[in-house]
Amino acid sequence: MVHTGLVRMDKSSRSKFYFIFEFCDHDLAGILRNPNVKFSLGHIKSIMQQLLDGLYFIHKNHIIHRDIKSANILITRNGVLKLADFGLAKVITPPKPNHQNRYTCRVVTLWYRPPELLLGERDYGPAIDMWGTTEQHQLELISHLCGSIEPSVWPGVNKLPLYTKLKLPQNERRKVHDRMKPYIQEPLALDLIDKLLTLDPKQRIDADNAVSSDFFYSEPPLADLKPLLSKYPSMFELKEVSRNAYNPQMQQQQQQQRMKQPRPNVPNLPSEPIY
Repeated sequence: MVHTGLVRMDKSSRSKFYFIFEFCDHDLAGILRNPNVKFSLGHIKSIMQQLLDGLYFIHKNHIIHRDIKSANILITRNGVLKLADFGLAKVITPPKPNHQNRYTCRVVTLWYRPPELLLGERDYGPAIDMWGTTEQHQLELISHLCGSIEPSVWPGVNKLPLYTKLKLPQNERRKVHDRMKPYIQEPLALDLIDKLLTLDPKQRIDADNAVSSDFFYSEPPLADLKPLLSKYPSMFELKEVSRNAYNPQMQQQQQQQRMKQPRPNVPNLPSEPIY
């Protein structure tokens, strides 16, 4: 597949298993870790629109990424965004009558994993790429923000394998607007985020409708990322991790934080191959 929003494979070899990809100067995780990079609303619009456009292209071609996270979103020096790391990507096919797809639910980096995967759903689709600890803790955080996970807001959720095995918070109201409003002043942006964080995957906004959101056509217009990013050396999450690896004080702080975190009793799913 060739698309501006996908990292391009320049060369491959059949005799030796090598892939050669184009070089991108930054990943979004590295950029967000740099306190000197200040994004305007126009810059944020540009990043979001390019990301959604890339997702729309792969979903239209019946491919789900299954590992969308900031470290897998590359940005060139000229401000062009590219989706990368398709190691977990999957070609999906419409289910046959009286037959459900059986994909693994152990995909997507945990902090970015949508609620349907956390609850053991294996017949999923492009909606998992639209979402943004342990499974139990992650579901608690989702419930505190998006409201209690129950059949009244998500029909059929009680039939998912882990629904009755995990202790899900009850009587939680949806607080996406209230919690996000101090950080997101633009009402149209807040509305788009709310739709992206819809619990029911069948009701969650898809890439086609998201990229057509009024948010991208309101003031201020999309801003060119090149003047901002071209003045910085390469920014990658891996570089930040490497620096921390040689910082004993940082390692000790991280170890202490991990020890303080509770370890809830979460039922284990049977081991399975990656499909």
